[in-house]
Amino acid sequence: MKKAVFCGGCFWCTEAVFKRLKGVLKVVSGYSGGFIKNPAYREVCEGRTGHAEGICIEYDASQVEFQELLEVFFATHNPTTLNRQGYDVGTQYRSAIFFTDINQKEAAQTYMKFLEDSNVFQNPIVTTLEPLDVFYNAEEEHHDYYDQNTEQSYCQYVILPKIKTLNERFSDKLKTTK
Repeated sequence: MKKAVFCGGCFWCTEAVFKRLKGVLKVVSGYSGGFIKNPAYREVCEGRTGHAEGICIEYDASQVEFQELLEVFFATHNPTTLNRQGYDVGTQYRSAIFFTDINQKEAAQTYMKFLEDSNVFQNPIVTTLEPLDVFYNAEEEHHDYYDQNTEQSYCQYVILPKIKTLNERFSDKLKTTK
């Protein structure tokens, strides 16, 4: 089992996307990249801790490769907006990959260069690559948020389009059940 940490805006969004992939065993919403220990949601949302909202993924590398996780990550958020995803604005919503080893760092650098060289996005990618120091789990009410609140307007207008993109572009990589 391996770990990957991705920050692509609101962690409710990224969790909802990645938990649907084959080979992903566990997805936990939380915080990384800040300067205080054990941050709370309110502090992170106010931008007072330096943390980014993100997810920690535990995955079976024999079923899903890190490269495939990168492809999904870059396809389901906007890596070209600094400290912003849609209406969510602030450093806590930055696009970041917290790598756990040199292989992840190199794979992310290579893939980001490929995306840039291929002009996949109109603007430059601003995703940061940072070594993972610590990942703090978010409070319980943030776990599995989308599946517990699918009728909420934020879930309908912000998260559902990301899931639709996932379903359309990566249908062969999806679990057969939620």
